[in-house]
Amino acid sequence: MDKTFSPGDIESRWYSEWEDKNYFAPRDGDLSYCIPIPPPNVTGTLHMGHGFQQAIMDALIRFHRMKGHSTLWQVGTDHAGIATQMLVERQLEAKGISRHDLG
Repeated sequence: MDKTFSPGDIESRWYSEWEDKNYFAPRDGDLSYCIPIPPPNVTGTLHMGHGFQQAIMDALIRFHRMKGHSTLWQVGTDHAGIATQMLVERQLEAKGISRHDLG
């Protein structure tokens, strides 16, 4: 047994098998299962909780696919940029500048 774990090696083997068995192909009439992923933001630093959350969603989507459900793991987007705007405004404020000063 290898002393180090190589997730890429394991996943490539299983992913190929799942594709060969059409586990990812949607079928009409199947039950549906969807997880919308919240949009990314710039207000904090990544931590273990982010990885944990992604692992849970990944496992749930794969589980439901293998049960024959039509699944969708929908990636979110931050269309308004509100979190980014707040962060930039705080940085400007720390320098004594407001967004209105910029025009």
